[in-house]
Amino acid sequence: MGNSWDDASAVLTAPGQPFELVDAVVNGITMQVFKNAPPHLGHVFAAARQHGDIPFLVYEDERWTFAEAMERVDALSCHLVNTYGIKKGDRVAVAMRNYPEWVMSFAAIISVGAVSVSMNSWWTADEMQFALEDSGAKVLICDDQRLALAYSFCQKQKIAMLLVRAEKDVPAGVDQWEKDLPLGSTHPGADISPDDDATILYTSGTTGRPKGAVSTHRAIISALMGFSLRLAVDNLREGSKPDPNALPTSFILIVPLFHVTGCIPVMMSCWVAGLKLVIMYKWDAEKALELISREKVTNFVGVPTQSWDLVNHPRFNEFDMSSMRAIGGGGAPAPAALVDKVSKSFTGGGPQLGYGMTETNAFGPGNRGADYIAHPTSTGRTCLPMKLEVRDEELRALPVGERGEIWFFGPTLIRGYWNRPDATAETIVDGWLRSGDIGRVDEDGFVYVEDRVKDMILRGGDNIFCAEVESAIYEHPKVHEVAVFGVPHERLGEEVAVAILPNDGAQLTAAEVWDFLDGKIASYKIPTHVVIMKEALPRNAAGKFLKRELQDTFVKGGFVATSRS
Repeated sequence: MGNSWDDASAVLTAPGQPFELVDAVVNGITMQVFKNAPPHLGHVFAAARQHGDIPFLVYEDERWTFAEAMERVDALSCHLVNTYGIKKGDRVAVAMRNYPEWVMSFAAIISVGAVSVSMNSWWTADEMQFALEDSGAKVLICDDQRLALAYSFCQKQKIAMLLVRAEKDVPAGVDQWEKDLPLGSTHPGADISPDDDATILYTSGTTGRPKGAVSTHRAIISALMGFSLRLAVDNLREGSKPDPNALPTSFILIVPLFHVTGCIPVMMSCWVAGLKLVIMYKWDAEKALELISREKVTNFVGVPTQSWDLVNHPRFNEFDMSSMRAIGGGGAPAPAALVDKVSKSFTGGGPQLGYGMTETNAFGPGNRGADYIAHPTSTGRTCLPMKLEVRDEELRALPVGERGEIWFFGPTLIRGYWNRPDATAETIVDGWLRSGDIGRVDEDGFVYVEDRVKDMILRGGDNIFCAEVESAIYEHPKVHEVAVFGVPHERLGEEVAVAILPNDGAQLTAAEVWDFLDGKIASYKIPTHVVIMKEALPRNAAGKFLKRELQDTFVKGGFVATSRS
């Protein structure tokens, strides 16, 4: 490689360069920002008009050009403003599976100065109601399944409803995308500043309720430019030049759009660069192989679980994977064996990994190519304008090689949590965001994530906070003590397990627990393994459950557990 990481970064961010960095004050904190960043996301979506008849969205047998998508964006923008009275700063919620309408709704909401509230499509009615009430959403754009969950609450709270892809009788008071959007309308425009709110993405809460992570226009644009800068740094180091015969870059959407990975590095990258986005309704490895082959997809970004499913599928060798250039994603560490197998399975591309969070707009250290092969257990190096420190319990920065909590700093961070100043103050300190992850940085700048401070399980890229699951189980009348913990799983990374001590004299079965939790929390949070204890759960001197001891006992086969397939 011709340039060091730091040298290449310095060249590309120097004065006069497209990625030039300058100092600016953001929310009272001085930091480096991109000088040439668009002032807000409305400019990004407006610029997409220049892509015209270039293919944009592919879903099942549907194909949408940029021009066709922007026609719907303009129509929905007018409908939001003129019919629902949406003003700058108002919240509009989106709750549906991965559909083209999700992509177009996001652009319309944000480009009129409103705030897009991403609703988890796994949520129960209670969880949806909480997020609608917490965010103060004035409109809900949804599909049939989510409408059924939220209709009564929206009627009661006078939240306007716009239904996409209606398959059933439409109840009173609900508008329909296909019938009510004023196609041919001109976008109403908006007066937006860089540090205005743009999105609320809900993250699992440690106290049983999710927190709304609020990102600004500047934060999202900074993350998108940061991803581009990281690629440019790698290309400069490797001496890579554009190949005029290469296939145009395209992405396959294999994660939910309500996740930061699907929303920012995947979907928004396509808006910015005029790229084709092949949308999957839900993850299916064989279907993904078919779509990659048919659509000549070049980029596959998800969680390691999905890369594992892909390369281990029994029909993998039956499909043409020669178009693939980047395979990987983030959300969880990848086993070294998977990195090696991915690198050998794709002739035209290699593995990659990104370490980001909802709170960083998915931006963070990244690892790809030769660096990833050489450092398969690392999440890679940090790219400007982000800074990273490893700190001890007294919040002091630690030297190279020492383990501590990872902290992030820079313009890609959220401004805070919606209506949660307590949680914001706990997580963001003097402009630095504490990740909750334990790790270290080696002498070459490679970051290694080794543990978590938070009581959290990472299942296939989904964050599951143990306290939320425990809170739901404690509502069962037969339960005395509960400890939820993660156990290893080859494909998902971790699965949810629980140890329960019933009340004196009570008889409790795993089936009763599963039936009780069904519909109370999202299905992926329900424990796969249930251990019914006959004695008190182990605790430390402070009275906290010894979850590591429970994990070790479970893994060694020391518990009689009932498991759910």
